[in-house]
Amino acid sequence: MGVLMSKKQQVEKVQKCTAVVSAFQSNLKDRASKQTDAETEENPGQISATSEEKNTAEAEKDDSDKTEGPSTSQQAAAPVRDECKVNEEAWSRLRDGKGREPEELNKTCSLTPPTFVRPKREADDDQPVEIQLDEKEQPPSNEMCDVCEVWTADDLYPCRICTRVFHDGCLRELGYLRAEALQEMRDTAHTVTGWSCYYCDNLNLLLTEEEMYSLMETFKQCKIIPESCLVSDELLQYRHFASKQQFEKDLSDEQEEEVLAQFAALDPEKKGHIEWSDFLYFESLTVLRKFRTENSLVRLLTAKERDKARSVFLGLDQDQDGLITRAECRQAQQSWFSELKDPQSCNVSISHVGPICENSPASSGSERSKADESRPFTWADFIRESAIYILAARPNSSAMHIRLPL
Repeated sequence: MGVLMSKKQQVEKVQKCTAVVSAFQSNLKDRASKQTDAETEENPGQISATSEEKNTAEAEKDDSDKTEGPSTSQQAAAPVRDECKVNEEAWSRLRDGKGREPEELNKTCSLTPPTFVRPKREADDDQPVEIQLDEKEQPPSNEMCDVCEVWTADDLYPCRICTRVFHDGCLRELGYLRAEALQEMRDTAHTVTGWSCYYCDNLNLLLTEEEMYSLMETFKQCKIIPESCLVSDELLQYRHFASKQQFEKDLSDEQEEEVLAQFAALDPEKKGHIEWSDFLYFESLTVLRKFRTENSLVRLLTAKERDKARSVFLGLDQDQDGLITRAECRQAQQSWFSELKDPQSCNVSISHVGPICENSPASSGSERSKADESRPFTWADFIRESAIYILAARPNSSAMHIRLPL
């Protein structure tokens, strides 16, 4: 997950760099001044003549440029260069996980933007994680704003995933939330539903450098431009390319219908396009499921998420024997979305996290036997299998980023 550098460390680092640069520039000016004085004393006439010739040549060049004007090819190449520069900057932001840069947004004040650091896989990342069912963590929220490090009691808005709290004014000045997103935060942060901060809301920040590189290469090959919206035809084209890369064949008609269902689930407001952030989170979850084990996904859960998972499991374990059924496990996984998403859309299959077609042999609902339905699930089984669904419920977006179990 993202890490925010201390404000004091950032200020000290900037001051030190500024002092070094100033001293270096001052030294260069002194050396240039001394060299010019020495040359003037040795050859005053030659220096004067050379300067006059240089000024004359520059004046003639300026007049010529003004008369001729820019060529047609230069005029045509300028927009192309500008577009390439914009695309390069977008790719850079995607690699760094920063999204839109705060300085690109309209702000009256300027606060230091956070520095995101992508996680690294540890040696024991895939080993089982022991999380006790009978131990409540209940981590308290921080007392000071994560941006300005000032405490103002009721004016702070907590994140429902981590322990960070924020001033709405600080988030507005950082430029990470638009006006409507700020209002949504004010309306939900203190409710049962809650609000995810810009760290936890961005599922892409869970990817390592290697995983992000793999995803970016696929985007580049499919000519997906970062920070742009996608229409249904572009998503279909992207899925066709991915199918050729992975299975060496095009999508079938059934699979194309599944992609259109994915598009509809990522566009709950029926805008006719899917937002870049929703597409990126969707693909990030697919990468996590592809490259991570269940134990590795459990390690990504925060203390608040683990605590809520305990409450859900204990609520289903009516006889308190530490066991629930698979059917109850699926019911709990859907409950993660019931408070945040539209329950009407919970049955829509939208992700390659599960089978691409509901009627396929691998489908989670069509071929499951009654014996499998009643198979007992321990707390350890429950938290491992539910981890991907808990992570998928983090974004504030109403879009559905993962297939829910039937």
